[in-house]
Amino acid sequence: MSIAKVPCTIVTGFLGAGKTTLVRHVLENANGRRLAVIVNEFGDVGIDGEILKSCGIESCPEDAIVELANGCICCTVADDFVPALKGLLDRPSPPEHIVIETSGLALPKPLVKAFNWPEIASRVTVDGVVAVVDGAAVAAGRFADDPQEEVFEDQILCADLVILNKADLMSADDVASVTGQIGKTLPRAVKVVEAENGRVPIDVLLGLGAKAESDLASRPSHHELEGEHDHDDFDTFIIDLPTFAAPQALVDRMVSAAEQHDVLRMKGFVDIAGKPMRLLVQGVGARIQHHFDRKWPAGDARQGRLVV
Repeated sequence: MSIAKVPCTIVTGFLGAGKTTLVRHVLENANGRRLAVIVNEFGDVGIDGEILKSCGIESCPEDAIVELANGCICCTVADDFVPALKGLLDRPSPPEHIVIETSGLALPKPLVKAFNWPEIASRVTVDGVVAVVDGAAVAAGRFADDPQEEVFEDQILCADLVILNKADLMSADDVASVTGQIGKTLPRAVKVVEAENGRVPIDVLLGLGAKAESDLASRPSHHELEGEHDHDDFDTFIIDLPTFAAPQALVDRMVSAAEQHDVLRMKGFVDIAGKPMRLLVQGVGARIQHHFDRKWPAGDARQGRLVV
């Protein structure tokens, strides 16, 4: 019997950095590799899991995508993460590689530590921690203040690879400036890769061989200095949305709300009158994107919902 450990890639990054887009890119370019995904969300409604399940990838069926909602994976390791991981490993055809997408407010180091738990230590290894950075948001000064700054820095400090995402929204000077900021934060030599819409070659993302759980000392964390990690500085809630005649009417309202109330992130599905497909809307601050992603599930109510 093979005793090789199943490699796991942890994808971290602040709210709206593009983690789900990157994970979806991995699934769509798996080249037959049998994958599984654990996705953690801060809100009660599983938007990210729904996005990933719409891929229709044979090597990663819907039942191999596990959603852990209503919490922060770094705070619920024993209750949520370890059982979910064991469930995937115990499948008749276990995955060859597991991708773990944390919530945007999670700290990756406690999750890396969990790979040393006796229940899973002999079966899995952290192939690498990939930190996805919204380059445009950093350039705009989004992470200049606490508490966002500490969460953002902890995610970078634990990384084996940094993806400077949304490079298409940045000038050359912005790219140089943000890359310099990231380099000053990193405690060790870590490669920074520019990307648009999370499109990074799979061979760059998977197969890092970091064994991060055995390299904890080189990954400092604000969490260890403070002794606690909570999300009291952040609020999340869900809005049930009516049917809209056209996407722009919703986008205008989202932009107004983000500007008036300093909303960090909005994500959800919307019913557009006369359209058979659901509209996926995503906002980072007042930057709103939308597209029709898939048909509404047969038999389900076309209920629009937005996580804020």
